[in-house]
Amino acid sequence: MSMAMAARLAPATPLTTARRAALRTAHRLALAAPDVSRLRDRRGDLTYHVMTSAMPHRQQVTIAQATAALHRAEPVSTPEVEALLDSIKWDEKGLVVAIAQHADTGAILMQGFADRDAVSATLASDRATFFSRSRKCLWTKGETSGHFINVLDMYIDCDRDTIIYRGIPDGPTCHTGTDTCFFTKIDASSDPHAKCESASGEDVACAQSTLFQLEGIIAARKKQMEQQQEEQEKTGEAPVKPSWTARLLSNHSLLCSKIREEADELCQTLEGNETSERAASEMADVLYHSMVLLAVKGVKMEDVVGHLRNRFSMSGIDEKASRSPKNKH
Repeated sequence: MSMAMAARLAPATPLTTARRAALRTAHRLALAAPDVSRLRDRRGDLTYHVMTSAMPHRQQVTIAQATAALHRAEPVSTPEVEALLDSIKWDEKGLVVAIAQHADTGAILMQGFADRDAVSATLASDRATFFSRSRKCLWTKGETSGHFINVLDMYIDCDRDTIIYRGIPDGPTCHTGTDTCFFTKIDASSDPHAKCESASGEDVACAQSTLFQLEGIIAARKKQMEQQQEEQEKTGEAPVKPSWTARLLSNHSLLCSKIREEADELCQTLEGNETSERAASEMADVLYHSMVLLAVKGVKMEDVVGHLRNRFSMSGIDEKASRSPKNKH
């Protein structure tokens, strides 16, 4: 089958027809060449031509892109949605700023732009959809990489000209492979192009809440401790005095005893009618020591917060009854 085989669509053809044509084209090519990956290796990317109202300029699109386009939802049109869209203050180009935020970590993942159809498609698909100003068409984050942002809810600011997509990403958001596009911290005295680094020299995502920054610090201490232990084994040098975090990481009995101790002291702030400031301080100790335990177990705070989010719509009794038996392995 010729690579020139194409689905040529008139500019007024609805986008759904383009998606169906893409699927038919991919299917036909798959029938003609079942081992598509080998065919790509030998002849380069298989492509077809597509032109729609959403993509008025004819483009070459790979089969992977065609398949990804199938994930993109059609904009929905109901009286409620139209009323919402009418209330948004679009700029002179019909766009608003659209920010994607991680629903669990609070990290700002990326910033783009959205038009009416992008917002409508996001409402329909629960996947963050934007408008590409360079390509003049809709695009769903992840349609090429597979790293979709699954939108849980949306917010609009007081001026109604900026939207936030709050969701859970399927993988790294940035094209560089980092979790967020905002990984470069700037201030008046620093190199504006320098990436954020932890105390151990590792690249870290800086635009995070305090708890997740603390998780990064604990992880850095853990790696630093492991590196020091490896170096000591090689050189035979006497071990350096460990930090408190390193002691907790290496002594599980000490760690567990401290968690129990701090939890008891937190309870005493209630039983002894101590001050709110004292309760906050003890809770900080409980959180810190518990997060060190999570680091030992290899558990991410993101997983913990995800469990909490999933319990929002479930009673505590029902949630506890739904848990699987304890696995001690």
